[in-house]
Amino acid sequence: MNQKNYIKFLLVTLFVAVNFSFLQAQNGAIKGNITDETGIYVPGAAVMIQDLNKGTTTDFDGNFTLVEIPEGSYTVTVKYLGYEDLNEEVNITANKTLSLNLVLNSATTTLDAVQILGGGLSAQARALNAQKNKQNITNIVSTDQIGKFPDANIGDAVKRIPGITMQVDQGEARNIIVRGLAPQLNSVTLNGSRIPSAEGDNRNVQMDLIPSDMIQTIEVSKAVTPDMDADALGGSVNLITRAAPDDFRLSATLGSGLNFITDKRILSGSFLVGDRTKDGKFGYMISASINDNDFGSDNVEAEWSDEFEYNTGTLDENGDEILESVDVNPYASAFEIRKYLVQRVRRSFSANLNYDFNDNNSIYLKSMYNWRDDRENRYAYASEILDGDDIGAGDYTVNNRNLVRFPAEAERETKGGVPGGRIQNRRLEDQRMQNYTLGGNHLFGNLKFDWMGAYAKASEERPNERYISWETEYMVNNGTNPEEPLQTPVGNPSPSDFELKEITEEYQFTEEEDINVFANFELPADFFNTGKGIVKFGVRGRFKNKNRDNNFFEYDPESGFESMAETDIIRHDGDDFLAGDQYRPGFFTSPEFLGDLDLNSDQFSSEDLPEEYLQENFKAEENVYAGYIMANQNLSDRFSILAGVRLEATNITSTGNELIFNEDGDFEGATSVEEKSDYTNILPGVHLKYDLTNNTILRFAWTNTLARPNYIDLVPYRAVNNEDEEISIGNTNLNPSTSMNFDFMAEYYFKSVGIVSGGVFYKDIEDFVYTYISEDQATGYDVFQPLNGDDANIYGAEISFQRQLNFLPGFAKNFGIFLNYTYLHSEANGIRNEDGDLREDDLSLPGSSPNMFNGSLSYSDKRFSARFSANFSDAYLDELGGNAFEDRYYDEQLFLDFNISYSINKNLRIFSSLNNITNQPLRYYQGVSDRTMQMEYYSQRLTVGLKYDLY
Repeated sequence: MNQKNYIKFLLVTLFVAVNFSFLQAQNGAIKGNITDETGIYVPGAAVMIQDLNKGTTTDFDGNFTLVEIPEGSYTVTVKYLGYEDLNEEVNITANKTLSLNLVLNSATTTLDAVQILGGGLSAQARALNAQKNKQNITNIVSTDQIGKFPDANIGDAVKRIPGITMQVDQGEARNIIVRGLAPQLNSVTLNGSRIPSAEGDNRNVQMDLIPSDMIQTIEVSKAVTPDMDADALGGSVNLITRAAPDDFRLSATLGSGLNFITDKRILSGSFLVGDRTKDGKFGYMISASINDNDFGSDNVEAEWSDEFEYNTGTLDENGDEILESVDVNPYASAFEIRKYLVQRVRRSFSANLNYDFNDNNSIYLKSMYNWRDDRENRYAYASEILDGDDIGAGDYTVNNRNLVRFPAEAERETKGGVPGGRIQNRRLEDQRMQNYTLGGNHLFGNLKFDWMGAYAKASEERPNERYISWETEYMVNNGTNPEEPLQTPVGNPSPSDFELKEITEEYQFTEEEDINVFANFELPADFFNTGKGIVKFGVRGRFKNKNRDNNFFEYDPESGFESMAETDIIRHDGDDFLAGDQYRPGFFTSPEFLGDLDLNSDQFSSEDLPEEYLQENFKAEENVYAGYIMANQNLSDRFSILAGVRLEATNITSTGNELIFNEDGDFEGATSVEEKSDYTNILPGVHLKYDLTNNTILRFAWTNTLARPNYIDLVPYRAVNNEDEEISIGNTNLNPSTSMNFDFMAEYYFKSVGIVSGGVFYKDIEDFVYTYISEDQATGYDVFQPLNGDDANIYGAEISFQRQLNFLPGFAKNFGIFLNYTYLHSEANGIRNEDGDLREDDLSLPGSSPNMFNGSLSYSDKRFSARFSANFSDAYLDELGGNAFEDRYYDEQLFLDFNISYSINKNLRIFSSLNNITNQPLRYYQGVSDRTMQMEYYSQRLTVGLKYDLY
């Protein structure tokens, strides 16, 4: 169905639904809003008219609607976990909508122990009530709950939710993994609108781009319903911004801190202000945040080989040199020490507006703009073993099968940029994400109608990114401890020993635009005469454009640059290098010298190298047209079912470049290639919910979801990298990965606010995408191409417990416990090795951590609070190699954090936090756990600050 037909279908559906609703509209309706005593909205409250057995729950903005209410007088009852019931008498008039605004008061008998001065309604209560009354399996975290942890960005906050782990970048959580499924297999939305990705080669959403204090609620749906986007193989994460308050609200935060790795400052600040007009029709909420963090990391990397050859010095009958193999233990054939100095400036602005025309019609505008400057200098020392052709019989030493000495090519490289402006002699990564959403909620008789249109864009620009590298050859001593790989030069090389290898400057730009439109219709439909039931249907269109436009130039000096000694030299001796004092980065050309080079003057000649970037440049257009219908029915007072089906049709047009090389490997040109593909998925789903008691809930879900391949994988490109002896090929015939999912969850909610829950889940995945590595017969190069695997499956279990220990005597009642644990097991089939044969070894699905744990112990009285937190994720397969020896694993991580706060009065409090207490590194290993591929350390981070709230 094309776009025009979808619009026609939408208009016809709207016309029929509105007329049907007016024909049925002989009853009255209630539209209401519920807040707490401080004016904060109450999500997930149960609203009931007991005499009619009719009820609903409030949304994240505290709103609710009840339709088909016969004329007369009734009692509206509001139930909220941990709080006293609220009863309100109402009079209903036929064909009219009653506006009802209610205030929920805390039940001090149960919650006094957990109220922090000025805190208002408990964060746990809001989150758990919303979670309790959801039909599907969901985890919900409120902004106040987020604020209790020392998390600066939303990625670090999300990692504390059961079944979720995060991949870090420079010590900050960036890429989300839900139930063992890789970041590109999960959906991340902002106010229900898909967040575009600024990543060039995947669909990952950069979670560290969004400050945690800009989000009101995090909603993680692990079993999606038919009215949600289906491209959520692992789950869907919806970030909800702050809505306009019921009355005036003002809050401000100011903080500072110290990064121990650089001994440099952290600066942070945020504010929000919101209000509503006296007539209650117009409301606004404006918020802004800034975080300036000057830090860095210490990094060691290695590539491992189990093959070694040397030149015997003799020729065969064809005149070719004869190479001899030596049986050696795995050794680091390539080695790097990297020193990073980074400054990240994260800015965010949000403005949310809403206007109520009358009791039946309202509109809203939600917007967010995130902008992050990431400035980086990188100083990299690398050494790599020479090809076997260049190694003579006496040029290496083997002891007990350990290759301990060999000739290597050494390189010293400085990454930087141009001086001045925002670049400041550093590589500048300018990342931006903006989202603008206009929507409305309407009531036509018994018909609820809501609509939304959203425009979103994400971009990443890296201008004037410069590198200067120097090289030499010498013998190296190769360490034999695989956990701490180390190569040291024989002798004492100096800057004068290094000759110029290359000076380069490149420009990178990636942009993704996303337009979303949807319309939903909801009608009462009581199929089982239980007084509760609705039918909901709708349509959606998502229109996405993504492009990447890079270039790359190499510059040769006309004179000078005979050695590194002719440049300004800086040194990083490594006395405080976090990976160990044995690692000494050494001497490098300064970034100021690199930045001051006038590369466009007649002192340099330049060469455009399209082979370095054309393979990465592409354009992709993806249009998704979707429609759904579902019914949510109560089969009895305690048992309900949600069943429906979703249809998604996907059309993709992609353009890439096929690079042409001659027999000598020299680039000769490129051809632009365009390909189209399309597919349609029918995705049914069923959700069952049984209230065993008022506080005990059993849930079951059968759902079907999908994950579309990464854009770069679908692009018709072919590129040859002669330096690395690699060939990369796209695959326009990739199918989307699909999954049939089964979930069962049991939950018990404590009356004093808390939960204990447990559940199991199973995912049967077809056509998962992996990178197949083979050998090109003509060149012997490694060929990388994305392929669909046969199938994979994941099964696992989750348990969660959180509760304030208010049943204990004395001060002990102020302690609280937060725990969750997830177990995963996955199996992947249809993976081929570099010889084209199916791998028979047991393979897990990349990204599936077998064990994940979150825990915290907190103490809170009316003024003081403290929390000690732990986050653990087990090691998992990160990237498949050509065989088991080349597979890359993401190692286990344990993060420990501590934070405290003290309320000076109702409005003002001070806070402090210490992050990464154990100096947990990011670590990858190759094949086996003691063979380090990368270890990167970040040290601790200390922050202190003031927060002011005026309600």
